[in-house]
Amino acid sequence: MKKVFKNATEALEGVLRDDMLIAAGGFGLCGVPQMLLDAIRDSGVKDLTFASNNAGTDGHGIGILLESRQVRKMMSSYVGENAEFMRQYLSGELELEFNPQGTLAERMRAGGAGIPGFFTKTGVGTVIAEGKFEKQFPTGTDGAMEDYIMEEGIFADLSIVKAWKADETGNLVFRKTARNFNAPAATCGKICIAEVEEIVPTGTLEPDSIHLPGIYVHRMIQGSAEKHIEQRTVRAREEA
Repeated sequence: MKKVFKNATEALEGVLRDDMLIAAGGFGLCGVPQMLLDAIRDSGVKDLTFASNNAGTDGHGIGILLESRQVRKMMSSYVGENAEFMRQYLSGELELEFNPQGTLAERMRAGGAGIPGFFTKTGVGTVIAEGKFEKQFPTGTDGAMEDYIMEEGIFADLSIVKAWKADETGNLVFRKTARNFNAPAATCGKICIAEVEEIVPTGTLEPDSIHLPGIYVHRMIQGSAEKHIEQRTVRAREEA
């Protein structure tokens, strides 16, 4: 099966439609599949739901799709760096489903493993638990019963992720912080498209270094968009 495509537009051809649920990798602006996001914006699809740790920043990451009004709902953990995200949410233009960060990652992983739901203590007794099924388990001291809430696995129509290196069969290697959400996001989509900085011949990668097996990856493009930093903090130059 051909997995390597010439560009993001070609890789997304025949996949995009309105009202999709898209799982997107990335943490802040680290490990964001920016070229794929640019192509999704240019396609004009609308009423999208994104499951992603955050929406990037104004002008970067999923933020570009918020600016073009193509996103209807966000399933996220953190939204603090995106003024347009905040404005749309507070004005009622954007639906938001808040998830604790670990819960969101596990919801993606569960979906990728075919698990429709799981129980967690995270969020018990808070607004996160409102409307969710609760059950007690004997996990406390001396088998005491403790409260848990059920969270649903995420089964996305499409996963878009950013990898550092891949071979031609789609085995992926992520780099440092980019590994945290890209790996679970990649597994939970019916179709996974990876944006990769370097694609090497099959057999080149050390098997123990592979973070995601190629069976999860359906299409790939090679390239890298300009990398941005959310909050640049520098030390004042010392006087000579």
